[in-house]
Amino acid sequence: MGNEKLKLIAKELFKSIHANATVDWHHSDMARAKIRVTVKRILKKYGYPPNLEIKAIQTVLQQAEAFSEKWAA
Repeated sequence: MGNEKLKLIAKELFKSIHANATVDWHHSDMARAKIRVTVKRILKKYGYPPNLEIKAIQTVLQQAEAFSEKWAA
């Protein structure tokens, strides 16, 4: 995947997670599942390699949790 495609994925992931993240979303299984599905759809949309998808989803969720503390402040 090229850098431009990865930038598009990152921008769309950020917008989507930021829009769907609620207060303490990372403590709610349903909210986490919704975000996980959203991330998976975005990755598939851009042809992200399926064998790397699980690791990418975990990484995105970890980063979103870290950023959500800043968003809440």
